[in-house]
Amino acid sequence: MDCGNLWNRFHKKHRLWKFEENVEDKELIHIFALRNYKTMENTFDPNAAAVADSGIYGLPCTAEEAQIIIIPVEWELTTSYNRGTVDGPAAVMEASLQVDLCHHDYPDLWKKGIWMDEFPKELRDLHDTLAPVSEEIIEALYEGTIDEDPDKYNKMYADIEQATEKKNAWLRERIAYWKRQGKIVGLLGGDHSCPLAYHQYLHEQGVEYGILHADAHCDLRDAFEGFKYSHASIFFNTLKFDNVKKLVQVGIRDYCHQEKELTLEHFDRIKVFYDRDNRRRMYEGTRWKDIVEEMIEELPEKTYISIDIDALDPKLCPNTGTPVPGGMEYEELMYLLNKIRESGKEIIGFDLCEVSPGDNDWDGNVGARVLFHLCGVVSAE
Repeated sequence: MDCGNLWNRFHKKHRLWKFEENVEDKELIHIFALRNYKTMENTFDPNAAAVADSGIYGLPCTAEEAQIIIIPVEWELTTSYNRGTVDGPAAVMEASLQVDLCHHDYPDLWKKGIWMDEFPKELRDLHDTLAPVSEEIIEALYEGTIDEDPDKYNKMYADIEQATEKKNAWLRERIAYWKRQGKIVGLLGGDHSCPLAYHQYLHEQGVEYGILHADAHCDLRDAFEGFKYSHASIFFNTLKFDNVKKLVQVGIRDYCHQEKELTLEHFDRIKVFYDRDNRRRMYEGTRWKDIVEEMIEELPEKTYISIDIDALDPKLCPNTGTPVPGGMEYEELMYLLNKIRESGKEIIGFDLCEVSPGDNDWDGNVGARVLFHLCGVVSAE
């Protein structure tokens, strides 16, 4: 057994502290290191650089040891403007290796373990097969030719709906699988249609809760562009579940008349903090702290957090699916999330969606840092 080479390989892959060369029984130390992932903080060097084959954020933990499981959802069949969010999970994963692990608010976060699941190849292949189909539908809508061959397009719509239901079924079971093991589970999209499966799961469990939804858009459209499971319809679909008691929307600055009317009709269930209203109040002297407290006061005890990256100013997410001028600054979002945690709300799930890579790693970089902060918020003692 070449203990020296074994140690060097293990250290390179997992950022482990190197013990002094004069330790007498070096082989025992190697065996100890290999067997003791569960004492990661004793063997892992959070100050060292990550390497390409590390886990998310360069962490060496296994799924069994991690407290937090991130399920990537490589899906965007209804994205109607800029496509690319299907590769958001990969962009975040790659960028996460550049995130330093001493989180400002949650410095011991890395010790809890974060592990990224895998999206099935079968489902990714299904997505890639149907992506041109959905693009053809959207093009026909744009050109005004959708009614020329209704049977053809009805079949295309049905294929996309069935594929999405297949993906949702897998995702519900995957969420349930990790929840049964006591894990904190978050989703990483993909477009914003992805978390519907999480809300389906929570409905099956009979959990009553509210949602903090940060986004540029209300996402309250009824089957936008004819797609039942459109990214623009996620909360129209979610509010069909009577166990969802409140939807609190933040950063909203792009919406249609139907969505506005729905928020007014269901004012007791949907509370919208429009971005322009927030800005006006802040320009006139109201503190962000006071606005955030109003948001949190609207939320019930159990809260799910859903973040569309385009809630942020588009300088922070220029390649997202549907960027809109305005939006929150990065630290405003971090403050809001921290205050939800400090309020004592029980955070029962979360997602981050619509990160889309561009010509550089900027979108993935921002997404990785938002996700890291979310992990800190949901796992804080």
